[in-house]
Formats: sequence, C-alpha cells, structure tokens
Amino acid sequence: MAVKEGWNGRYFEDFEVGDIYQHPWGRTITAADNAWFTLLTMNTNQMHFNDHYAEQSTFGRQLVNSGFTLALVLGQSVIDVSQNAIANLGWDNIRLTHPVFVGDTMYAESLVLELRESSSRPYAGIVKARTRGLNQDGKVCLTYERSVMVYRRDATQDKEHFPKAEFPIDAEGPA
Repeated sequence: MAVKEGWNGRYFEDFEVGDIYQHPWGRTITAADNAWFTLLTMNTNQMHFNDHYAEQSTFGRQLVNSGFTLALVLGQSVIDVSQNAIANLGWDNIRLTHPVFVGDTMYAESLVLELRESSSRPYAGIVKARTRGLNQDGKVCLTYERSVMVYRRDATQDKEHFPKAEFPIDAEGPA
C-alpha cells in the first residue's frame, strides 16, 4: 500500500506574478464568532455584541468585528498563499470597503503582485499578494496587501515532520 501525499501548498517556485487564486472555502459568520472574537480581543465597542445598541446605529444591526473579518480572510488565503510560509513580513493598505454582518458568508481571492529572492535565507523567497474578501453577493468587503516569506521546494526545514507511527496503519496494533 502506498502513502499518498495530500495538498502541501505552494512553494516559492510555484508562484508567478499575475496568478489569481480563488481560495476554495467560504465561511458563514455566526453571532458566536463575532461575540467571542470581540470579547476575546477586549474590544469594548458595543456594535459587535449588543443588539439593542446596534439596532439604534446607522446600520441597524451588529457589525462583524473588522479584526475578525481580516483574520478570517487571511486564514482563507493560507491554503494557496502561505501554507509553506516561514513568516508573514507585513500587511499594507488594509481597506474595509463594505460592512460585514452576522450571517454573511465570506470568500477570498488573491493576486500575486511581486516575487523576490530572500537575501538572508537562500532556502526561501518573498511573495507579495493582494487579497480581497467578498461576501455572498460579490461585494468587496476588505482588501489588503501582504508580504510573506515562503520556503523553496528543496528547503529541508519543512520536511519530515510527520511522526513515525509505532506500527503501520494497515497492521493490527495493540488491542
């Protein structure tokens, strides 16, 4: 029986300027997501957790915490942009262009803007991408640019991390 590798993400050599990745999974935002993130991060703006307060606002309902929206869209992009990253190097030009509400489903897509070799790490390169988050209606809710250091395919630092099992999966183990 052969072990089949799963999707391991892109390495530096796999990126080309102009590539567009429509990240595969959408995510519907729940009231619990919004309240937990807001309270976890000690954000005291009632627009994110007090229905009575939010109903009297310009929007007439709770806004999703913009920090959560940014974190969610960033997370959605990992599979295509930074699965093999060493580190994020920076985020620039973050723009919140449309409100996000509980019940919205967010999707994300990224455009590769720049590539360059790392001058300090020969086993890595730097990818700069513009990412945007869209709601279920195609409204662009968030945009940002991110620079990330990504391993090269022949880097050894991200290999051989899966633990060796005490016995093969296709063999009988201890009862």
